[in-house]
Amino acid sequence: MKKQELIHLHGLLAEVGNYYEEEHSTDVNLDDYESLGVRPTSIHKSKTDHKAAVFAMAKAITSEMTAVEASEKVAAKAD
Repeated sequence: MKKQELIHLHGLLAEVGNYYEEEHSTDVNLDDYESLGVRPTSIHKSKTDHKAAVFAMAKAITSEMTAVEASEKVAAKAD
């Protein structure tokens, strides 16, 4: 993947995280991501830095989704 594509993916993941927080009224724990100091607008950072940020953000978002789904009760219904 090219650096420009990775930066674009980074921005899209940031939007997904923001959308998820708004829809579920929850905060995604982005401590690991924020400790990297790389934002989608940090175009001067290396491709490797953006790749690490994308993985950290994706992990945080999916962890939060898993936790929310585990706590949601599913209504019993017959088909």
